[in-house]
Amino acid sequence: MTASTTLDPLPPNLLKQLRGLTGQGRKLVAVAGAPASGKSVLGAALRDALSRDGLRAELVPMDGFHLDNSILDARGLRARKGAPETFDVAGFVALIRRLRSTEEVIYPVFDRARDLSVAGAGAIAPDSDLVIIEGNYLLFDETPWSDLAGLWDFSIWLDTPEETILQRCIARWLTHGHDPEAARRRAEGNDLVNARRIIAARMPSDMTISDP
Repeated sequence: MTASTTLDPLPPNLLKQLRGLTGQGRKLVAVAGAPASGKSVLGAALRDALSRDGLRAELVPMDGFHLDNSILDARGLRARKGAPETFDVAGFVALIRRLRSTEEVIYPVFDRARDLSVAGAGAIAPDSDLVIIEGNYLLFDETPWSDLAGLWDFSIWLDTPEETILQRCIARWLTHGHDPEAARRRAEGNDLVNARRIIAARMPSDMTISDP
């Protein structure tokens, strides 16, 4: 059954449910949603709140699995960067499976300023209790992304209005040096296209958080 609540402040029932996850191995929590829906903000807030409670919680963004621009150029996908087919899905699924272990796990991190992924830039410590993974396609009902569905101990969907997504994406591109016309063009021509695709193929979540 899916619950619905709001993003700020953190829902007390959500923290209670995450603290109560049981079973062996690290617990894996998915935070999914469209571009600019607030996934990284929520993920960081959950990590910090759980850490204050004494859990060793870590945050892993999906964005480190962007294909390099050289590969996207060769495949004619550069303008669609961020679409499902522009990620190393197999590598990402393998990472999520490895996170079940109690060993150290190294993963790539996306450098947004340089627009590229940096290999080996992130590390999950052996004694971590819970890992929050945030990304667009964690509850995406298209193969092979749908292989992820059975790997989550708890999943959260961020429900964000389309106009909010659009304005946030425009603001993001403005901060990366685009003029207003180019920022809107990129947001409408790629980000919003991806957002609609993600929402249309959304799988069920354990909790839905509404971001007005």
